[in-house]
Amino acid sequence: MNKKNTKLMLRNRRRKRVRKKIFGNGEKPRLCVHKSNRYIYAQLIDDEKGVTLLFCSSLKYRENDENSKSVKIAEKLGEEIGKRAVNRKIKQLVFDRSSYPYHGRVKALADAIRKQGIKF
Repeated sequence: MNKKNTKLMLRNRRRKRVRKKIFGNGEKPRLCVHKSNRYIYAQLIDDEKGVTLLFCSSLKYRENDENSKSVKIAEKLGEEIGKRAVNRKIKQLVFDRSSYPYHGRVKALADAIRKQGIKF
């Protein structure tokens, strides 16, 4: 088995391990984070209904010659999704980091959301 397939298998195993313990509902939706090579995406999901409540991405921050992979962009994204969640009267979340370790951009996103007064 080559190195790339092994990495993907390990990542999928981590994703399943994290996801089997996490479930969101209407009062406490799941905050799902996805990182691509260029951008970071965050969405609030109601797993009972199978509906996405909110969606934000770093695509809109790609102007100004600023790297959209930076921690600063993740903080801006966290502030935006936090404000939008507060406007929808969401006070608690369940954090789904997928298979990503809790540091760097993922941590910056989570901390910025917590600064908006949302608990998880």
